Amino acid sequence: MSQARPRLSCERTAAWLALQSHFDSDGQHFDLRKAFAQDARRFDSYSIQAPHVFADLSKNLIDAQVQALLLRLALECALPEQRAAMLAGEMINVSERRAVKHWLLRTPRSDTSDPDAGAVHETLNAMLAFAEQVRGNPAITDVVNIGIGGSDLGPQMAVQALAEYATPAKRLHFVANVDGHELQAVLSRVRPESTLFVIASKSFTTTETLLNARSARAWFEAQGGQDIARHFVGLTVNTSAAAAFGITTCFGLWDWVGGRYSMWSSVGLPIAIAIGASGFRDMLAGAHAMDTHFATQPLEGNLPVRLALLDVWYRNFHGFTSRCIAPYHSGLRRLPAYLQQLEMESNGKRVDRSGKALAVASAPVIWGEPGTNGQHAYFQLLHQGTDTVPVEFLVARHSSHSLPGHHEQLIANALAQAQALMQGQADVVGYKHFPGNRPSTFFIIERLDPASLGALVALQEHRTFTGGAIWGINSFDQWGVELGKVLARDIVPRLQSGDGSGLDGSTAGLLERLRQA
Repeated sequence: MSQARPRLSCERTAAWLALQSHFDSDGQHFDLRKAFAQDARRFDSYSIQAPHVFADLSKNLIDAQVQALLLRLALECALPEQRAAMLAGEMINVSERRAVKHWLLRTPRSDTSDPDAGAVHETLNAMLAFAEQVRGNPAITDVVNIGIGGSDLGPQMAVQALAEYATPAKRLHFVANVDGHELQAVLSRVRPESTLFVIASKSFTTTETLLNARSARAWFEAQGGQDIARHFVGLTVNTSAAAAFGITTCFGLWDWVGGRYSMWSSVGLPIAIAIGASGFRDMLAGAHAMDTHFATQPLEGNLPVRLALLDVWYRNFHGFTSRCIAPYHSGLRRLPAYLQQLEMESNGKRVDRSGKALAVASAPVIWGEPGTNGQHAYFQLLHQGTDTVPVEFLVARHSSHSLPGHHEQLIANALAQAQALMQGQADVVGYKHFPGNRPSTFFIIERLDPASLGALVALQEHRTFTGGAIWGINSFDQWGVELGKVLARDIVPRLQSGDGSGLDGSTAGLLERLRQA
């Protein structure tokens, strides 16, 4: 595994020290307005066309020297070798002793000799055939996906994003929260005889998912539902546990697929039911095109790499602690939530791959809402707040609706907000003063369709991997998720018994308070 480890911790490289020196002397005083005034070709120099995605990086606080040093940092941290190790199927998830091969899920069979490729495509073909069977069955009007984390966020985001391509004959519902209000609200809108429940849990042991699944089964039987095996399907490797539940139709996945990277696998069944096998394959093709870009493009023209290096520059040198995602397309309203899990669960780590404490900060907080809603909510802070927050705008050049004037107004708002963040308003004082010089990245897709969505998500996956590679993080485990689950298992029986022994004073006090009539 020596190939998959940086030769040095990032902060000990010559490039890091040079970046720090440059930031201290010049970088912290960089002014975007001066940079554009001095370089008429800055837009061309800092724009990249990747498959299905154009990115304008010119409104970021970088110059040629910073960019060169960041690229040098990537080499000194052995990024090309780490990338090659992942794409060769090496065991780069060292804490769980697993390979990382979500990219294989969208690789055409003819393009790979990976030993798992045959099983991947056999499962894909079976899953898509089942999806087409459901799509062609008029007796099924509703599909309820029960999962959590990657078994919910990715499919839900994609189904919403691709609503224009979805069959109107099926209504898709998503249940993740263990709060019974969510499940009850969905069950109140469906009928047992016309509903298919998709239970998505790789291990079939996920506490929240199984509680919701059991409650759904109990409702199904109480409402007179017949034939659980026909109305419940499992996305799991634990077929024996699924069979004990009453499920006979299962589609598996592999231990080298992390939940937040799994929408390309059988976990994508709700997406395939919504947009069909052809649409799902288009989504895979868009992702594969971005995989090829990431694997083959030189670092200076490699969009996932450039974005990740910009993340390092902002997080570790400028000290920016968050990044705002502003998709100017209502279909992408769940994209910020999806990216929260992708990046914060992957790189929200305080130790490196060997378990040693990091000497530098890692992932920022990811947050956001669709535009133009955000303009009337949190953009006040972006423009005039005391913190600088890099913003990422995303627009589609073409809309799929026919309402006159709307799309032009939407794009104009996105362009204007990015412009205002950079230019500011310095000729006034007091409450009307805008400092400006606030960075943003602007993404353009032709239209929001399966291929462009696939490329967008793969872009963010590779960006996340690259950031983790620079920081020396294992981006593919999530041990921080486990502790709260373990403690919750201890607290559940205490809510019944009232036994607060051994608990800290606050938890014991809250437990007693919540048990009071």
